[in-house]
Amino acid sequence: MKPNDASRSTPKPRLTLLVAVLCFLLGATLTGFWLHRPATKSSSTELAAATKASLSQLPAPVTIRYYSLLPAGSADATLQAFAGRVAALLENVQAASGGKVQLTSFEKPGDTNTAAAGDDGVTAFNLDKGDACFLGLAIASGKNKESFARLQPEWEPALEYDLVRAILRVATPAAAAKLAPEIAKPSAELVASINTLIPDVANTSVETANQLFHDDFMKQCSEAGAEMEKKLAAAEQQVVQAQDNGTAAELEAAQKNLAQLRASQADNIKQIAARLQQQMAVFQQLKNRAANNGK
Repeated sequence: MKPNDASRSTPKPRLTLLVAVLCFLLGATLTGFWLHRPATKSSSTELAAATKASLSQLPAPVTIRYYSLLPAGSADATLQAFAGRVAALLENVQAASGGKVQLTSFEKPGDTNTAAAGDDGVTAFNLDKGDACFLGLAIASGKNKESFARLQPEWEPALEYDLVRAILRVATPAAAAKLAPEIAKPSAELVASINTLIPDVANTSVETANQLFHDDFMKQCSEAGAEMEKKLAAAEQQVVQAQDNGTAAELEAAQKNLAQLRASQADNIKQIAARLQQQMAVFQQLKNRAANNGK
């Protein structure tokens, strides 16, 4: 479960999401893909293999400003522990990026840091318990910036995924117009797929729709991965056999076959990701149209 719209600046679906998702999937295999991890996350902050792969290939430097301003009288132990895990996650993200991600953390409450948090779009909370708390972050690359206005423990299982998507969105702004025709004039089949997944477009929030699309994306990737994993396992076994008993030519052929399967796998996931991006953008278009018609 993610924070509600009032507690988080949820970026609206945008064309750059496709670029983000595609970069996220570069070099990843479904056997290590984050989708196969449990739905709930333990206290470990070890990154998924696909996260590490995408962070190692960022096209531009990214800065993250993490605000963990939690006065003892206003923030309980659970929130403090969650903030610590977020800090560890961000440090791992920085390490996996090979220097492309630069992290700055603000942990001491005070006028200067609270003002900076507000300027970066991080919102105050727990005002009824004492001094204001701030727990959020701002991600930027060049002129592109996104803010997570308030992080909450309920969001933790999806935080790594959402964090990497945001990093990739700000780092890869180019080529966003490639899907414009599909968005401007969506096919009847695409609209029908959205209506099947979300029958009541007008009364479904963007956040809820994003979660539904995300869940459907996970399901499709898992289904596609089940068959591909068998093929990959067989191809990997052929490589092992060729290494042990085959000729150089047989080994080369086995390695080439494995590489082709992995490329096919990545292409398949990219197609699913492209459709996800289209659905999210067209959903927003349909929702806006319904809102205008209701006026």
